[in-house]
Amino acid sequence: MKKEIEESRISDPRTNDRIRVPEVRLVGPAGEQVGVVPIAMALRLAQEADLDLVEVAPNSKPPVAKIMDYGKFKYEAAQKAKEARRNQANTILKEVRFRLKIDTHDYQTKLKRAEGFLQSGDKVKAMILFRGREQSRPEQGVRLLQRFAEDVAEWGTVENNPTIDGRNMVMVIGPLKNKAEAKAESEARKAANKPPKHPTTSEAPAAESKSAEATAE
Repeated sequence: MKKEIEESRISDPRTNDRIRVPEVRLVGPAGEQVGVVPIAMALRLAQEADLDLVEVAPNSKPPVAKIMDYGKFKYEAAQKAKEARRNQANTILKEVRFRLKIDTHDYQTKLKRAEGFLQSGDKVKAMILFRGREQSRPEQGVRLLQRFAEDVAEWGTVENNPTIDGRNMVMVIGPLKNKAEAKAESEARKAANKPPKHPTTSEAPAAESKSAEATAE
């Protein structure tokens, strides 16, 4: 815990009186470019706005500082980090197994299954199970897994290249979208494909009555 606190202090940007440079390139609270100003002036402008002066690019010449609500900035950054960790933790490693001499139909079935996993934001562990003398032909396994990676490229990208694991060869494909993004897209598709609401039985006679009146006129 002590180490985490120390690392947090090191990674936190310098603020207000902790910024010890003669001048900074100042960015205003709305993102406007103020220009290069003495540090005393930057601190005064931040104080007048009842905000903080935060060093956002310490390695620039001169350093870049922005006037902002530092408490709000830290809270939003923490929320984003928390969401990223949650999405990473929710990612599940799904497994798809192949034989070296897999037929076309079986391959397509497993391919569709893998695409479904990736579209849902899960990783896919593609595994080739070698039998007997097949172990002496690893290059064929590599070719099969490379073909598989190309076929799912629309949904995922290779995270771990093919490697030998005992009698098997494995490769890991990571999804292009995380769990939250995949869920949002799925809900959007469902909403777009939802059929329009049909008139209720009480609404139907009313519509017919108006049509009849228009015909009579």
